[in-house]
Amino acid sequence: MKIIKTISEIQKFSNDAHKRARTIGFVPTMGFFHKGHLSLIKEARDKSDLAVVSIFVNPAQFGRGEDYEAYPRDLKRDDKLASQIGVDVIFAPEVQQMYPEGYLTFVDVGKISEILEGASRPGHFRGVTTVVTKLFNIVKPDLAFFGQKDYQQAVIIKRMVEDLNMDIRIVVLPTQREPDGLAMSSRNTYLSPRERKAAPVLFRSLMRARDMIEKGQRKSKKIMEGIKEEVASEELIRLEYVAVCDPGTLEEVNEIRKDVLIAIAAKIGKTWLIDNIIVGTPLFNEK
Repeated sequence: MKIIKTISEIQKFSNDAHKRARTIGFVPTMGFFHKGHLSLIKEARDKSDLAVVSIFVNPAQFGRGEDYEAYPRDLKRDDKLASQIGVDVIFAPEVQQMYPEGYLTFVDVGKISEILEGASRPGHFRGVTTVVTKLFNIVKPDLAFFGQKDYQQAVIIKRMVEDLNMDIRIVVLPTQREPDGLAMSSRNTYLSPRERKAAPVLFRSLMRARDMIEKGQRKSKKIMEGIKEEVASEELIRLEYVAVCDPGTLEEVNEIRKDVLIAIAAKIGKTWLIDNIIVGTPLFNEK
């Protein structure tokens, strides 16, 4: 395995691979790998001839006052973990490679980028879709792998690929969780012991919502009230949003008539955490 830091070198790698009719599976990340990342990387390795992982903490998706500078970084650790799995290349560009002086172009996927997390973090998804578009153009993957924890991101990326006629298959894999249910995230490292103990309330609130639906509750308002009540049991949690949505369009629904996405976001101290579940048939069923 090797680490590539320049766009020209990774483009040459990809062009040579395609000339040899070898498929590229790609996992875009911001690094500091956890088991969720590793599950995506393993799938890329298993479903492709070559596995490429990018590590780039993208400044364009961080808002003012967010944690860009503090975001955990450890390339040596990530290199070791990726090597153990069998990654072929890590692409780890510097910011000036991706956004040279005078950079002006951004990708915006409209209204689905402005709701849920997009409403709480204006401009976040514009930064995500811009960097993912650039990475797709640079790496030229055949398949790209994402996790369901970032459900809205996955829907947006799929829509972007469809709208812009990108010849890439998007594969979305289930959320990886700690034994107590907390969704795995690099940001979990920010949590103090007390905050870490409180954090699984997000998953418990989602399980409460699922239980309410399975017992016949169909009013979204009641479901959200149950979630809020559960979250309120932990005084360290500040709920940012909770929504009951159509899994495909992300539009909120008032009454549950079919499969739904239940999404939640909260702050614990200064740490932003998100989670979600699908009640019904998963929209993403790639395995």
